[in-house]
Amino acid sequence: MRAITIGKLNDGSVNEDAVKATQEWIAVSDGAGGGGVFADRWSAYLVEHLPDDPITDYKSFDEWIDGIWEPFYNSYEEIAEQEGGMLLNKFYDEGSFATLVAVWKSGQWISYGDSVAFCYDKKTKTLQHSFGRIVDFNNPPYLVNCKDPTDMKGFKCGQFEDGEDCIMFVASDALSHYILMMYEVAHQDEFREELREAVDAQTKDSNFIKTAIGLKKIDFKKEVLGKLLSCSKNVGNFRRHIEGLRKRGLIAHDDYSIAII
Repeated sequence: MRAITIGKLNDGSVNEDAVKATQEWIAVSDGAGGGGVFADRWSAYLVEHLPDDPITDYKSFDEWIDGIWEPFYNSYEEIAEQEGGMLLNKFYDEGSFATLVAVWKSGQWISYGDSVAFCYDKKTKTLQHSFGRIVDFNNPPYLVNCKDPTDMKGFKCGQFEDGEDCIMFVASDALSHYILMMYEVAHQDEFREELREAVDAQTKDSNFIKTAIGLKKIDFKKEVLGKLLSCSKNVGNFRRHIEGLRKRGLIAHDDYSIAII
């Protein structure tokens, strides 16, 4: 099991992703800095407090959040009060936001937002995942807030059918979009309609998909997943790989995180 994260390339901004791999689970939380404050601290707090026993339904998820939010809120309320002014008002009005995705070694997974859980079978060359259609990346994600209740509509859970030839991993949104896009482009006969819908949406993600469709035949197992898993053993290699994908117009500018079983 391993986990790796890097911030936005050549940006200098704070990496708001948090990622962790333990003997029991892997998880990614993507702090959403577009609203609220302390997004990087909240994402880190969420993955640090994930239970070793799998969360299997929304009730359990909601109870877990309800049991951990208050110490974080109280601690950062004090910090916000010391700063005062706009920071304090923003914390009271908006709180802190983050996505969350996790997979336990049993194959049980949960997601809240647009970070994604995956399970790839190397024998059958099939990819299971926790997301919907690729065009759904264009929608604003559901976010876990440090002060407001979660929404049942934003929660997903499931059980991967994982055998000895399977590898499970989780990733933040930009990297997840790249992985899912490349899998669908590599299997265009199966996903032609879904890809067309995403291209027709005419968003920034549409441009990545058009670029991917224009590539020569893609070997997803070797050229996409194999390279990603290999480079994720080293931060320098991971950064160089992401830089290459950026230059080729295949991935968005963002923080990038992955954890692997």
